[in-house]
Amino acid sequence: MKPDSSSGIFDEVTSREIERWGSAILVGISGIDGSGKGYVTRKVISRLERTGVRTASINVDGWLNLPAVRFSGKRPAERFYEKALRLDEMFEKLVLPLKRHRSIRIVADFAEETMTSYRRHAYEYEDVDVIVLEGIYLFKREYRECFDLRLWIDCSFETALARAVARAQEGLAPEETISAYRTIYFPAQEIHFERDDPKGSAHLVLSNDETLMPETAHEWVTGGEAHV
Repeated sequence: MKPDSSSGIFDEVTSREIERWGSAILVGISGIDGSGKGYVTRKVISRLERTGVRTASINVDGWLNLPAVRFSGKRPAERFYEKALRLDEMFEKLVLPLKRHRSIRIVADFAEETMTSYRRHAYEYEDVDVIVLEGIYLFKREYRECFDLRLWIDCSFETALARAVARAQEGLAPEETISAYRTIYFPAQEIHFERDDPKGSAHLVLSNDETLMPETAHEWVTGGEAHV
């Protein structure tokens, strides 16, 4: 990614404009598994904080359901699409109250990918200007209008799979990772595409895959034009 790419999100949002909103601005960063959402989010947060914007960075992964709920041998992709995350709970208890009041302190169940039981986790933010919420399935139709800005990270399944194998995030062997992505995660994303059109509903699209946009990869794209 080019060093100043993240500036494209907030070219029209000055500190004064943020203050006039009253509530915090909610930015969603979503894409397929392995698209680089976390990397882009870190760039965005760094850019905002350098300009004095008070940010809250939230990753939806902490709101995973436990494996017995999110996985099933029967219709595994649909089960994952529907049950991977506790999105209703996350929006109701954390995201929307924080957006309205700009400050919050709650303790909630937290799960990492390999956990078989929850641990308690405290979310505490104060006087926030911008919330950056990152994760899969954020742009399901029922949550879409919660966001003031929706950013889709565009990436091919092939590139995402290569990244997933390289990082071995869940501690799986390469062949197990490939099988999981091809039988669960990517088919679940196909369901997401069909039902929710997350890319089409985004305000901004960022290519994070040189195989898709060799000449403009890592540039902000809106309305068919690239903005660095």
